[in-house]
Amino acid sequence: MANIENLNIALTPEMAAVVRQCVETGEYASSSELVGEALRDWKLKRSLQQDQIAEIRAMWQTGIDSGSGRFLDIDAIKAEARKRALFENAEPN
Repeated sequence: MANIENLNIALTPEMAAVVRQCVETGEYASSSELVGEALRDWKLKRSLQQDQIAEIRAMWQTGIDSGSGRFLDIDAIKAEARKRALFENAEPN
């Protein structure tokens, strides 16, 4: 049998009711089974988030490494955006 450790946890009344309901309806055999699945899902979600953070950091660094941008300030960026918006919304001849 797997090595098991008992933990005592505190839940809000709403969360405790959800756990009890899931066990009573047979969705889970026990509250431990539900909590175990929730923790496995949390671990997966956390791992995916860490991967996304690493990817964003790599893209950020790629941007920094690519050098200065072609716009010097926010006003230049806004002017370019307005120019593109006018161009894209212009009716074809």
